Amino acid sequence: MIKLSVMYPKTDDLKFDMAYYRETHVPMVRRLIGSRLKGFSLDQAVAGQNLPTPYAVIAHLLFESLEVMQSVLQEHGPALTADIPSYTNAQAVIQVSETS
Repeated sequence: MIKLSVMYPKTDDLKFDMAYYRETHVPMVRRLIGSRLKGFSLDQAVAGQNLPTPYAVIAHLLFESLEVMQSVLQEHGPALTADIPSYTNAQAVIQVSETS
């Protein structure tokens, strides 16, 4: 399995509309990718804790193979990227990993 992690750094000027992200962006991701998305999870940093939290939000998307992930990104990446200003001012950090 291939995991695509989209990590939004926690910064002093971060704006992140979690309601929009959960209610609009994530459903758009699921609709566009369809059955090629084998799993999805969303992590939100714990607020108010004295814990290391370099990222405010991390989304993890699972794909069967690197080829499937690349195909999805080529096909739907522009639409998904265009929606980013609707919910955040962050510059996402992307990590692609092989997971078992």
